[in-house]
Amino acid sequence: MLEKHFISKQSIINSLNDFYGIKVHTLTFLPLGADRNALVYKADTQDKSYFIKLKKGRQDDIFIVIMNLLYNAGVQQLILPITTIHGQSIHHMDSISLIVYPFIVGNNGFNQVLTQEQWLILGTALRKLHEIDVPISIQLRLRQETYSPKWRDSVRSLYAHLHTERIGDSVSLKLQKLMKENAEAIHRLVNRAEQLAEKLQHDSPQFVLCHSDIHGGNVLIDQHNFIYIVDWDAPMMAPKERDLMFIGGGVANVWNKPHEEEAFYKGYGKAEVNRTILAYYRHERIVEDIALFGESLILSTSGSTESRLESYNHFKAMFEPRGVVEIAFETDKTINVCIKGNTEGL
Repeated sequence: MLEKHFISKQSIINSLNDFYGIKVHTLTFLPLGADRNALVYKADTQDKSYFIKLKKGRQDDIFIVIMNLLYNAGVQQLILPITTIHGQSIHHMDSISLIVYPFIVGNNGFNQVLTQEQWLILGTALRKLHEIDVPISIQLRLRQETYSPKWRDSVRSLYAHLHTERIGDSVSLKLQKLMKENAEAIHRLVNRAEQLAEKLQHDSPQFVLCHSDIHGGNVLIDQHNFIYIVDWDAPMMAPKERDLMFIGGGVANVWNKPHEEEAFYKGYGKAEVNRTILAYYRHERIVEDIALFGESLILSTSGSTESRLESYNHFKAMFEPRGVVEIAFETDKTINVCIKGNTEGL
């Protein structure tokens, strides 16, 4: 999240009061997420708390449409936004979009280990997501997977900065050094992602509705152990492996244990998981993170030293044992179509 706030607290409080009827007495900034164009806050009233999300630009309401579609299909693991006094799910403030949710007290999947039952529930929810019949009119409004070279090109553009005179702050220099130490793996990730992308563009696998970022940080566990899938900002039509790559994928060095994957697929049910597509996404996701971390830490010096060090540590963790890089390379070694889950109820 941005540290330099692009809107004043008073403007947020006024909007909540005028358009939602929410009388805020405390508004607290929450340093969550990696979207540099978004901010989140906790708004407290005398008897309730709310989760406030702001994004630069005019937010498309397609994610609201998708959440309602899922809710009507029986997916309960959702936190629906609170509407304005005029019945709108998004309040637009000039060039900023404001969305209000109930505040759920709990932990996310990065901080709390999911139980066997929670893995089953998550698997069942994702199966419903992937099987839902999305009307063509809605599909046309969603992003479509194109296997774009955008992030691969971004990483390649960083290569030159690793072999020129070293400039930047201490964090930038640390990242440059770390990237040099892992240059072979980074080149392998970029090149292999490109090879797999070319193959998939030719194969044209089936697309389904995907959340697109269903890692542990976007699974919330409340005080009653109920789980929610959050952050529906970027749903898309893509192969189901776009979501399944996170199960066993090791993002943030969690969700990387075989028994967790086994429990998930008991809920998800029998499925043909294409290892070629899975390998592509696991490579491409790391390439995207390398590009984003590189751009924010090498090409920019914005942000506090503390936040920049946190980003550096996230980057470093990708290359640790049982981290995303090791798992991506393992996936690539076992490319084929495999059967996951069981056949009960199918």
